[in-house]
This record gives sequence, C-alpha cells and structure tokens, in this order.
Amino acid sequence: MKLTKEYITLIIFLIATTFLSTSQTVVTTGLTGIMADFQISSTTAQWIYSSFLLVLGVMIPTSAFIARRFKIRKIIVYSLILFLIGSIISYVAPSIYVLILGRVIQAVGAGILLPITQIVILRIIPKEKWQVFMGLFGFIIGIAPALAPTIGGFIIDNAGWRPIFLIFSIITFILIIISAIGVKLEFETSDYSLDIASLILCTIGCVGIMFGFSNIAGHGFSLIYVILPIVIGAVALIVFGRRQFNIKAPLLDLRIFKNKYFFFGTMFSAILYFTMCGLNVLMPLFVQSISYYSATESGIVLLPATIIMIVFNFLGAMLAHKFGVRKILIISCLFTIAGYLVMMTYDINSSINYMMFTQILRAIGAGLGLMPIVTWTISVVSGNIEDATAINTTVRQLIGAIGSALSVVILALFAGGTLAHNRVSVSAFGETSLTMAFLAVIMLIIVILFIYDNVEPEEFN
Repeated sequence: MKLTKEYITLIIFLIATTFLSTSQTVVTTGLTGIMADFQISSTTAQWIYSSFLLVLGVMIPTSAFIARRFKIRKIIVYSLILFLIGSIISYVAPSIYVLILGRVIQAVGAGILLPITQIVILRIIPKEKWQVFMGLFGFIIGIAPALAPTIGGFIIDNAGWRPIFLIFSIITFILIIISAIGVKLEFETSDYSLDIASLILCTIGCVGIMFGFSNIAGHGFSLIYVILPIVIGAVALIVFGRRQFNIKAPLLDLRIFKNKYFFFGTMFSAILYFTMCGLNVLMPLFVQSISYYSATESGIVLLPATIIMIVFNFLGAMLAHKFGVRKILIISCLFTIAGYLVMMTYDINSSINYMMFTQILRAIGAGLGLMPIVTWTISVVSGNIEDATAINTTVRQLIGAIGSALSVVILALFAGGTLAHNRVSVSAFGETSLTMAFLAVIMLIIVILFIYDNVEPEEFN
C-alpha cells in the first residue's frame, strides 16, 4: 500500500487522539484535592484512576470486532464523543461516584481509540516500515504520561482539579470537529457479528483478574476482595477461550496462539510489562518507605529514566529496523538484567543521584525492547492484525496489573510484612530486584530460542 498524504494525515490525527487518551496520569496529581473536596479516603479516591484502567482493559479486546465492523470515521467520532461526555461529567461531578462514572465513560472512548490507532498504522504502513512508525508511535504516546503529572500539578496548584477535565473537554470537542470534517479515508468493513456471550465472559475475566490483583496491596489475600474475583475471572477467561475455538465469529481469534512465534513474542512483551509496572510501584516504595525521602524526590528518581525510556522506545524500533530485532532484544535483556542487579546495591543511605542514574540502565533495556517486540510479534501473523493487536495489548494490560500488585506482595513477604527504615527492608528490596532480574533472564532465553529476524507471516483465516 502506497503511503499517501491522506494516510499520513490520518495517522497524525489518530496519534493526537491517542496522546489525549494516554495523558490520564494527570488525574493522579489531583487526588489530594479531590479527597479534600469530597471528604473521602485515599482508598476511595484511587478508584478515579483504577476504574479508568479497568475499563480500558475491558474495551481493548473489543477493538478487533470494532475495526472489522465499523468505518474509521465513525469509530473515531463516537469514541471522542464518549470521551467528551465523560470529561464533562467529571468536570461538573457533584460527588465522587459521579466523578468515577465520568472516568468510566472516558475510558470506554480511550479504550477504543488506543488499539484502533495501532491497527490503522499497521494497515496503512508498508510492513518493512512498521518498526520505524511504531517506534515513532511509542515515542509520542510515551510523552503524555511522562509530562502529564508535571503539567497537571501546575494547573491544579493554580486552579484546582476541575479545570483539568474542562481542558480535556475543549480539546476533545476540537478533535471531534476535525475528525468529522477531515477524516475521509475508510477501510473495507463486513457484517461481522458480535458474540455477546464472549464479550460478557471476556469482561468478567478481565475485570475479575485486574480487580483482584489490584486489591492485594490494600486487602492482602482477602477471600472477597482478592481470591474470589481472581478465581471468577480465571474461570471466565478459560470458558471464554474455549468458546472462541467453537464459534464461527469469535470476539478474538485465539488460533493465532498456535503460532509459536506469536505466543513467545507475546510472552516476552508481557514479562517485560510485568517488570515495568512492578518497578513503577517498587521504586516509590523504596525511596519513600525505606529510604525516607519525600514524594517529590521519589518522582525525581524516576523522571530521567522515564525520559530515557521514551527516547529509546523510538531508537529501539529504528535499530531493530536496521540491525534486526533479535540483536536489539538481546541488548535490551542485558541492560534490563544489569539494571535490576544494580538495584541490589541500594541501601538506606543511597543518594537520590545514585538511584536516579542507575535507573537509566533499566530504562534503556525497557525502551529498547517494548516497541520492537510488539511490532515483531504482530508481524508474524500480519494477516490477522486486528486480533493480534487486541490480544497482545490485552495480555500486556492484564499482566501489567498483576505485576503492579505482585511486586508489592513479593517485597512485603521478603520484608516480613512491614516496610521500614531498616536493613531487613533493604534486603527485601534487593531480593525483589533479583526476582525481577530472573524474569529478565527468562526474557533473554525466549529471545535466544524463539525470536528470529526473518519469520514468514502466518494467517489463520
């Protein structure tokens, strides 16, 4: 397919909408103000962000059906309308429950836009340029969650939290007008039917597992809040998986897992995402709860690494395009292993500068690996872009949620249940870091055994 001006315009517009969707970390900076306004606890307030992530995870599996069934312009316009409605509701919310409702509606729109953008890029761009464009996509969408807390903090300090949602509303309204007038490119669609039973099972499965694991930090291994949701979610996903092989129009074509390259590529990206999400919880805990630095200093520790990872999201894809994905992923694993092993040298007196600079090692590894492996994994089943994108993204989302929760559990278990400013907690952090390094070794083994530069794509039609 020739890359025309019309295609490039559509890609730029879609990335702009995705940039808006991924800037949701800005909301976390307003939690303190929201807690004060609504007189609620931090446990309740965190659902403003957690509910968004849960619904996002539920919507992503539907993207394969939506991409096949509806015109691109309709998908974009209606998704943005949902995001606009959610933003307006959040802006005027008189209570925490209305605010959470607004966030849920926002997430429905964002959950459609994120994978659809990736699907469109892979449909439009010639396969030999996938790594380059996906690297650019990863670079741009990585900027939003990195900068949003800083920008949001400035706005909230000067005007409060509600203007955040007013800004979302204005930008979204402008994007709706542009999309309604300017998006003209369309792909072929079909009367692909939606299997309601599969959708319900997938929703129960994703929500159950993410809800259960997300509650571990606050409720331990509670039967009602943790174990029961995880069991229900796991059973629902097993039934969902079996159903996909036995119906004519599956919500997700899971047959592509029969391709061993897709299977192990998805496994690699899931493990990498597990460690990345886990790290985002572990480092603030170490900096604040063990080393007794402030929350601001905790943010400073991770900021340079976050910027480096965003840059290497793009560089990794460019290097994979030039030198082959296998070599780049091996280097990614080595940097990741080294990064976690260095974290074992942290102690109570480790300086902010030392932690800040050593985090860059791990960030280079994560940045080099994520976009190249995602792009390569989808390329090995390039005839099933919609299903491959939805499956790969959903698995990463689920495993990432599990990683965030289990990392805290592992750290607490090694520490004997309580984190404190002592040697036991430091030792526990080192052992948890070693666990992450071991997972990176597993990633390296996967690359050596199953990731190759020239794999013939396979279709399952």
